[in-house]
Amino acid sequence: MRYSKMLIPTVKEIPADAEATSHKLMIRAGLCRRVASGTYTYLPLGQRSLLKIIAIVREEINRAGAQEILVPSLQPLELWQRTGRSVDYGQTMFRLEDRHGKGNVLGPTAEEVFTYLAAGEISSYKQLPINLYQISPKFRDEFRPRFGVIRSREFIMKDAYSFDADPGGLEKSYRAMYDAYCRIFTRCGLEYVIVEAESGEMGGSGSHQFTVPCESGEDTIVYAEDGSYAANLERAAVDPLPKEQPSGEVQPAQEVETPNVGTIEAVCEFLKTERTDMVKTLIYAVADEVVAVLVRGDHELNPEKLTQVLGGKHTELADEATIEKATSAKVGFAGPIGIAGNVSKLIIDHAVAAMAAGVTGANKTDYHIRNVVPGRDFPLEGDNVIVTDLRYALEGDTHEGKKLLFKKGIEIGQVFKLGTKYSVKLGAKFLDEQGAEKPCLMGCYGIGVNRILASAIELGNDDNGIIWPISIAPFEVLVTCVNQDDDEVAKAAETIYQQLLSDGIDVLLDDRAQRGGGKFKDADLIGVPVRVTVGKRSLAEGKVEIKLRRESERQQVPVEEAAQKVIGIVESLKEELTAE
Repeated sequence: MRYSKMLIPTVKEIPADAEATSHKLMIRAGLCRRVASGTYTYLPLGQRSLLKIIAIVREEINRAGAQEILVPSLQPLELWQRTGRSVDYGQTMFRLEDRHGKGNVLGPTAEEVFTYLAAGEISSYKQLPINLYQISPKFRDEFRPRFGVIRSREFIMKDAYSFDADPGGLEKSYRAMYDAYCRIFTRCGLEYVIVEAESGEMGGSGSHQFTVPCESGEDTIVYAEDGSYAANLERAAVDPLPKEQPSGEVQPAQEVETPNVGTIEAVCEFLKTERTDMVKTLIYAVADEVVAVLVRGDHELNPEKLTQVLGGKHTELADEATIEKATSAKVGFAGPIGIAGNVSKLIIDHAVAAMAAGVTGANKTDYHIRNVVPGRDFPLEGDNVIVTDLRYALEGDTHEGKKLLFKKGIEIGQVFKLGTKYSVKLGAKFLDEQGAEKPCLMGCYGIGVNRILASAIELGNDDNGIIWPISIAPFEVLVTCVNQDDDEVAKAAETIYQQLLSDGIDVLLDDRAQRGGGKFKDADLIGVPVRVTVGKRSLAEGKVEIKLRRESERQQVPVEEAAQKVIGIVESLKEELTAE
C-alpha cells in the first residue's frame, strides 16, 4: 500500500476526552474516531490490525476443534426471560420493541441463542461433543464508557460454546479452549496472566480470566507474593482474620440513642468510634427470601462471593419496606441481635466473627448497641447461620498464609464452565447410550478482540507513539522515501517496496511529498515494527537505513541487500511470537 493513497489522519494534539494511553494513541495515530459515547469507527490502520487479530483467533479456535457460525445480534427478549438474565443484566442490556410490540435485545453475549440452536439440533450423545463459535459485535449500555475501546458500548467479541455429555467431556473442551487462548495471546504479542475468576451473570462452576497487567486496566489482579495464587478481585479468597482479644473485661451490650444517625460515618462520629469497630448489617432480597449479611464497618461486601454462597441466585439490596419488616426499624438501624428469626439466612463474614466486640444497629429506630460480642449476642452457628468469606480482599490480607499483592489489568478473555444452567432452561438435551434424557453440559469462552488491540498498545508504546507486535501491526514494514522529489531516491524506494511485496511482506511505502522530519514522526506514531529509510545522503554511498521501532540503533546496509535483510528481520520477529 502507498501512504499517499491511504486515509491515515495522524494528529499531534492529545484528545481532551482520552484517559488511557491506548485511547490517546489510537486517535493520534489515525486508527479510529469516536462517533458517540462508547462507539467508534475503525479507520484503515485500525481495521487492518483488527483483521489480523481476528485471523489469529480464528486459526487457533478452528485448530482447537470449534466450528464457526453466525447468530443474530438482535435476539428475542423471551429467551433472556427464560434464563432469568433479563433481570441479571438490568439496564446494561439494550432493549427495543419491534412494530408488533414484541421485546428484543441487542445481545451483550450469546448463551441464550447458541443454547436455543443446540436445543433444536442436538438429540443424541452421538452428536457430542460439539463446540460452536462466532466473531461478531456485542452491545452493552455501559453507564460510563471509558478508556476508548477498552470499555465501549459496541465491541467485537469471539464467543464459543461447547456442549458435552459428561463432566469429563466438559473438562476436555474447557482445556482445549484454555490452551487455545494461551496460543492466541502469545501470538498477539501480549504479556498476560491467568487468574481464577467468578462467573458473574454467566453462572457455572468454574472460570479463568486472561488479564494483561496494565495501569489503565479496570480489573484488579490479586496474587500471592510467591506467585502460588492469582485471582481477580471478585474471586480473590482471603484467610480468616485471627480472633481479636479484648483489651479488658467486655461489658454487657448497651443500647445507645443515636437520633437521625444511620450511616457508618455518622455513627462513628457520634459515638467517637472507628469503622473497624462497626458491624454493618445489610438486608438482601433473594428471590422470595430475605437474608441478612454482616460485614465489618471498614470492609466492603463482595456481591460475587455472596452470590456464590447463595448458589448463584440473583441478589439485590432489599427495598425500604422489606428492611423495616425484617428489622422493625427504619433503614440505617439494622443489626444482628435477634434478626436470625426474621430472615431465611444470616450470613456473616469471617472478620465479623473474629471481632472481640463491636457497635451495631439495634433493630430500633434511632438506636445502636455498644459492646456487641459475636457468639454471645448473636449466633455464629445454627441451621440458617453461615460464617464465610464475603468481602473484597485488601492490602495486608493473606491467602493460605501468603501475603496478597494487587495490580491493575485489562481482561482480554475468560473461559467458563457453565454446566446445565442454560441447557435445562432452554431445553438443550440429548439421549445417552441407555436412552435416558439428559441436559447438555456447557462451556462458554469469550475473547475481546478490541481489547487485544488496546492492550497491545498499552504494553507497547513510548513518548513518540505505538510499538506494535509484528503479528498484529497494521503493516510489518514501512519504506520511507525521504526525498520523494528525487528520481533516484524514489526509484530505489520503489524497488525495495516491490521486492518486499513479491516476497509476501505486508509493507507500506511512504511516498508522500513531505519533509523527512514529518514522515519520521508519523512512522514512530503509527508504530510499524520495521522501517527502511531511503534518502539522498545514504543512497549516495549505496546504502539505506534499517531500524526497528522498538530499538534506537540503526544499521546501514547496501541498497541491493536491503530487501533480503528486512525479510530476515521480519521472520525473526515473527518467530519470537510463535505459539507451540
